[in-house]
Amino acid sequence: MLIGVPKEIKSNEFRVGLTPGAVREYVAHGHQVLVETNAGLGIGANDETYEAAGANIAPDAGIVFSKGDMVVKVKEPQPSEWVRLKEGQILFTYLHLAPDIEQTKGLLASGCSGVAYETVTSPRGGLPLLAPMSEVAGRLSIQAAASSLTRHHGGKGLLIGGVPGVKPARIVVIGGGVVGTNAARIAVGFGAEVTILDRSIPRLRELDDMFQARVRTRYSSIENLEEEVLQADAVIGAALIPGANAPKLVTRDMLPKMHAGSVLVDVSIDQGGCFETSHATTHAEPTYIIDDIVHYCVANMPGAVPLTSTHALNNVTLPYGLKLADQGLDALVQDPHFADGLNVHAGKVTHPAVAEAQGLEFVEPKVALSR
Repeated sequence: MLIGVPKEIKSNEFRVGLTPGAVREYVAHGHQVLVETNAGLGIGANDETYEAAGANIAPDAGIVFSKGDMVVKVKEPQPSEWVRLKEGQILFTYLHLAPDIEQTKGLLASGCSGVAYETVTSPRGGLPLLAPMSEVAGRLSIQAAASSLTRHHGGKGLLIGGVPGVKPARIVVIGGGVVGTNAARIAVGFGAEVTILDRSIPRLRELDDMFQARVRTRYSSIENLEEEVLQADAVIGAALIPGANAPKLVTRDMLPKMHAGSVLVDVSIDQGGCFETSHATTHAEPTYIIDDIVHYCVANMPGAVPLTSTHALNNVTLPYGLKLADQGLDALVQDPHFADGLNVHAGKVTHPAVAEAQGLEFVEPKVALSR
């Protein structure tokens, strides 16, 4: 199989689909790899490094898309890339389709098979290909909150950890999953006062044991959530429903009741965001202010640390990518958890959450793949 790796074109996105080390693995399996020129510069890998790993270099993305049997990316394809995808081609990347009807239309029109990292599941019920970027984003969310709380960024002028004699910031984390846990870990390390809200009592017990009373845990009822948000200096939105739109947990009505200069960091923005006032931003212009509340809603947070992010991502995606390269779509037929990653195939929506979010017909992956 010929594996195509285009350069990422989303604003301020410096990650790359395959590291040179991953290229060596594909080549060792007997596959060809075609990498767009300068695709790896964001992680310090030039064309010569990729050639030494066994890749061929393409002068532009058009050649990568036209020749690739499978295209491996990081972020969802942009409009100029949708039109280059074709029937019978496998696209392996993050898609986040639920809030993005235009991208869905583009992928359906192409006829490609879109396998989304974020909806591949594991036998234990986790999301193994989303987890490393959730770890990165969770940790970065506290850095983002710390920066946004500074006065020159519109915040209240508060140091997260405080100093002796001055209280630290109050950080509220909505969601106790991978993002929330990593956010809490960094916030605690900074010396903040941290509360985690979640609807799973077993998970709250795990978090209580994990942090050894260094964080408060609360059940995420409407009343408890509102009480915590209104007292917070920074709120980290880390709620996730796999493949679906994120629930809107912080409403517009709450904002005027919050302390002016407080910060909302919406890590769920790729799935539409969990704050009612969220809209996607970029690293170039990461924040905006509504009702004196600073919103940080960057849709590709891990792109700020591409070296760490790309290697962490490749560590988990490589075995799955090799299965697709070795077996084609039969790899999905043989593994129902891998098949959960199939979002579109041959013009059909094959993930239930995407179909429900957009009011489209859902076709079971095994049915779609059998046609």
